[in-house]
Amino acid sequence: MAKRIYFMTQTTTHTDPRPLYRDALGWVAELITGVQPDQFDSPTPCSEFDVRTLLGHLVATVERARVIGEGGDAGSIPLVMEEIDDAGYTDAYQSAIDRMWTVWNDDALLDAEVTPPWGKVPGRGAIGGYLNETLVHGWDLAVATGQKCEAEPAVAEAAVGMAKAMIPASPRGDFIPFAEVVDSAPDAGPTERLANWSGHSKI
Repeated sequence: MAKRIYFMTQTTTHTDPRPLYRDALGWVAELITGVQPDQFDSPTPCSEFDVRTLLGHLVATVERARVIGEGGDAGSIPLVMEEIDDAGYTDAYQSAIDRMWTVWNDDALLDAEVTPPWGKVPGRGAIGGYLNETLVHGWDLAVATGQKCEAEPAVAEAAVGMAKAMIPASPRGDFIPFAEVVDSAPDAGPTERLANWSGHSKI
């Protein structure tokens, strides 16, 4: 188990990642509003998901953040929220965000031990992990739906630094559930570089 949680325990101990996470969630919320009706079955750079299931997963990640902040089990929330109508993802995502912040606005949670899917970590480490997941899957969604693929550069650059501290370049797979690092294009922005570090590439 120690190997499993390594990649998310190596985070800056005094960093408050919540402002970054808030900005990342706002960016993804805008992307969700831009999804067109004929795009829900489209593939995404994340081979596990098409656009529809990726949207359901994005909602689930926010719900999981809330649950672990409440001291609950992230596994009680499915990987993909499947009972959402195609027209309802914008509202579902925003509602999940609003509920999550009623929990995570508590500063004490930053140093409290919580249990996301990757093991027991301080709250700030958990939010750092969800920041990475939000930006990377936001990039997946943007690529799949032809939208702007870069979040706020300062947010993404900060997330790149955190990801490289938390997620080792090797080994990957098994206890480190990420694909191999993808070489970034010379002109890649920070969000794309973050996705590449997390093993995602354009389709």
